[in-house]
Amino acid sequence: MSLTSILSAEAIENAVKDCQAPESFCHKKFFQLCGLSSKTPQEIKDVFQILDEDNSGFIEESELKFFLQRFVPGARTLSPAETKSFISAADDDSDGRIGVEEFQTMVLS
Repeated sequence: MSLTSILSAEAIENAVKDCQAPESFCHKKFFQLCGLSSKTPQEIKDVFQILDEDNSGFIEESELKFFLQRFVPGARTLSPAETKSFISAADDDSDGRIGVEEFQTMVLS
């Protein structure tokens, strides 16, 4: 499964372009622009599985750094500050990583 089987390629491109400047990544705006925030919980879970590169059931800081590149190869990496902000926005149980339920809650809130 690929991200473009769930989200439109054009929406993904627009979302990634919107946050190309360093320190400009905002997860809420990104999820809206790429169309993820209007998807079903199952579709959001499918996107999570694609982003969880090591299939651990969690998106860790090392995977989040390359978050934008999972959407568009060649996109910039997230800065350490952006990565930490992203994790803290979703990490309800304070384990330093994002589980699928935490991801769904973050996308849909």
